[in-house]
Amino acid sequence: MPPKDTATNAPDVTVSELSQALKRTVEDAFGYVRVRGEISGYRGPHSSGHAYFALKDEGAKIDAVVWRGSFSKLRFKPEEGMEVIATGRLTTYPGKSAYQIVVDALEPAGVGALMALLEERRKKLAAEGLFDRERKRPLPYLPEVIGVVTSPTGAVIRDILHRVADRFPRRVLVWPVRVQGDTAAAEVAAAIRGFNALPSGGPIPRPDVLLVARGGGSLEDLWAFNEEIVVRAAAESAIPLVSAVGHETDTTLIDFASDVRAPTPTAAAEMVTPVRAELLAVTAERGARLKGAMLRGLDARRVELRAAARALPSLEALVQSPRQRLDHASARLGPALAANAGRHRARLAAAGARLSPATLTGRVALLRERLGGHEARLARAFAGLTARRRDRLEGVWKLARSLSYEGVLERGYALVETADGAVRRRAADVVEGEALRLVFVDGRREAVAGGASADAGAAPEDAPPPRKEPRTRPKPVAPAKQADLFG
Repeated sequence: MPPKDTATNAPDVTVSELSQALKRTVEDAFGYVRVRGEISGYRGPHSSGHAYFALKDEGAKIDAVVWRGSFSKLRFKPEEGMEVIATGRLTTYPGKSAYQIVVDALEPAGVGALMALLEERRKKLAAEGLFDRERKRPLPYLPEVIGVVTSPTGAVIRDILHRVADRFPRRVLVWPVRVQGDTAAAEVAAAIRGFNALPSGGPIPRPDVLLVARGGGSLEDLWAFNEEIVVRAAAESAIPLVSAVGHETDTTLIDFASDVRAPTPTAAAEMVTPVRAELLAVTAERGARLKGAMLRGLDARRVELRAAARALPSLEALVQSPRQRLDHASARLGPALAANAGRHRARLAAAGARLSPATLTGRVALLRERLGGHEARLARAFAGLTARRRDRLEGVWKLARSLSYEGVLERGYALVETADGAVRRRAADVVEGEALRLVFVDGRREAVAGGASADAGAAPEDAPPPRKEPRTRPKPVAPAKQADLFG
């Protein structure tokens, strides 16, 4: 602190005033700068969309910020350790008493830096296995649909279409994209994934092979095909993919991730389509070879058949032995039949000698006597059985008669029926004036129901029901035993 008695004419300022003065001074003096340095401390964009990092060299470091609107337009995204040239303006951050550069554009610091970045990215993606040979798939020999990812206005698509039409006309689907610029990488990756997302059998046919094509250019012009988003989309493609980016001497990272690399777009069209005339010639030549092979095979089989036929025995030799056995059997058949007839004749004569009329007569008389005894026993048994069945039937009939309603009618009761034959069991069921039929044991009488009255003999509702006389259960009839036919 200066002594109190020291005179001064410097005005007092606040911290904020001083910070604002410094801010204006820095922004006025460094409104546009290009700073070269190495990116340090980059961790990707913030959740707000802004990106924060630092630029450094061997002697100093400066903070840098890329606002969200500028970050989406950057041609090259920041990467840790990347040497870049940042274009922007200097400003201060009063909250930290620090100065920083607000970056509007970012580019690698020369071709050497781009090559170093490209090599570093190639090693990173190769370590993830995106370039492994085991991931490569063969191209279809004759695809039905060819998908092309390229610019719709350049000479590349015309060369591809003309080459396909000359060799073997196929259906070509073009997904138009930018092949250079800030949005080129995102559009190419979206086109590759879009072709793979098409369903089989849908309204838009799904390609059998994909061509990603672009004409030649500088390293910066082809940089979109070195971006990770494009390389990963090519590696993930389920459809076989051919990269045809640049001239034969140009190399991009999509060439390593694709299934086949073509030196030029025209060469890519030749890879995926055979020459129709050559295919027809090859087919005709192979058809002729197949026909010749079939004819030679038939000739060989014919020779083998003839050789096998010569090895077979003749028909005379085959039937000679069976014919001889038949002759021997026919020669023995006559004497054998005569001998057999003689033996049977002798047996018949012996049996006839044992037969006589007296023997037959005695045998018949014995059998007749036995039959007569059986007939008498059968008649007695049948008569006894019939009598027992008759007695049993009469007992059952008496029992059925006693249980039937006719038996009840014989005891003095009557059955009340309506004209249509319905039985009336209760007085409450009878309607006044209804035509009734009274059935007695000896006949029927017609009647008409009259009105009910208290002195008509109707029983009161609380009167006990009339006492029923107990029925006499008939004695069961013992079943008749079956008669013995022989006892």
